[in-house]
Amino acid sequence: MWLASALIAPIEVPVGPRVGVAVALACTGAAIGGAAMVSFWQAKTTMNPVKPGAASLLVTGGVFRFTRNPMYLSLLLYLFAWAVYLSNWLALLFLPLFVLYINRFQITPEERALSSLFGPQYVAYKGSVRRWL
Repeated sequence: MWLASALIAPIEVPVGPRVGVAVALACTGAAIGGAAMVSFWQAKTTMNPVKPGAASLLVTGGVFRFTRNPMYLSLLLYLFAWAVYLSNWLALLFLPLFVLYINRFQITPEERALSSLFGPQYVAYKGSVRRWL
């Protein structure tokens, strides 16, 4: 994003509002990601995204009532904060690319693993809670 933003001139936005919005987005991302981590710690299950098959419990409470992927949502908010801080429309193009990539190469394999581990319980959860928001 930084390199892409160096290719074209930034959008003229005063520093104060730009930084304020970026900090608010980053703090929101931190709160969502932190809440998800706490939920996993309380459930004593893995939060390792590379080993979803090691999950010992399906976490559906807390922030997981609103999004099935709060940690990826928090990363998206961090990227959005960075794009706002850079004040460059080209940097914003990386947000949908991130979502497409994460959906295809991380979330879909995780969902397959969780479906095989938790069966109907996970299918019901998927039916009631959206992937992102």
